[in-house]
Amino acid sequence: MSVDPDDSGSEAGGNDVSPASSPPHGTKQKLPTTAIWPHPSIPDPSPAFLQIGSLPRLPIWHPAPFPQEYAHLETLFLCDLCLKYMPSSFVASRHKLHCVAKHPPGSEIYRDGPISIFEVDGRKSKAYCQNLCLLAKSYLNHKTLYYDVEPFLFYVLTLADSTGCHFAGYFSKEKTSEEAYNLSCIMTLPLYQSQGFGQLLIDLRNSKENKLGSPEKPLSSLGLKCYDKYWAAVVFACLADAHAGQQPLSVQDICYKTRMTKDDVLYTLAQNQWLAHTDPAEPYHFVLRSPFPANTNHRRIKRNQLHWVPF
Repeated sequence: MSVDPDDSGSEAGGNDVSPASSPPHGTKQKLPTTAIWPHPSIPDPSPAFLQIGSLPRLPIWHPAPFPQEYAHLETLFLCDLCLKYMPSSFVASRHKLHCVAKHPPGSEIYRDGPISIFEVDGRKSKAYCQNLCLLAKSYLNHKTLYYDVEPFLFYVLTLADSTGCHFAGYFSKEKTSEEAYNLSCIMTLPLYQSQGFGQLLIDLRNSKENKLGSPEKPLSSLGLKCYDKYWAAVVFACLADAHAGQQPLSVQDICYKTRMTKDDVLYTLAQNQWLAHTDPAEPYHFVLRSPFPANTNHRRIKRNQLHWVPF
């Protein structure tokens, strides 16, 4: 199969992740207006652990700007249904008796067994989304947007039991992105990482939107790892299908089939050594060097379970 790297069609690509250093050329860095910026030489006090519902106590990876009255606690308690944070197990147990939430606010757009995904509008459910961003900051080093949530939509993945739909992870996107990004921030709780939930959330972006898209860059290290796995799986599927059917394939074809931008497709091909150019006189060609490794954590959206019209 041959390919002209320049034969791709037009590209289309939120912002709640900012880089640790200057952004790449052409990347627009948005700074929050209400975030709390720590003094560079004085680390902000922050709880060391989160107790989220009945889950095992989780260590906090990165300080988050919780209100000052909570900053010196060893453990901060969160309701895993409404995401309200509380200072003690006593307050949390009292809250549990009276909490009326059984699931995130917003519309349930996907259900597959115990897994549900809810679309939550940052303007309509401001307090919930602010609490969600503070939770995410505890596990994302470069997240800087906590309070200005109104321009964003949040897609919250939950796991259900007899007591309700409990938070497991989420991604966010801007309602209107100048750069046409289709994802701003993605996070799953440490307890649920490496179980395919991140890839399931990414796959949601490609399930209904009939346009090319890319996540906002730079991604966190865990976000990039998740995207690398997802992109490799879907690009390999295109290559394998074309190879099996002896059909020609171009980068533009892969973009159309995967809804990935040309840059992301070329990045994935290069990362996996699937693009070869051995003779300057010949065009680039695809190379399937080995079977794609089986991954039992490849979760994908089941289209018949999805009831969603993108914003």
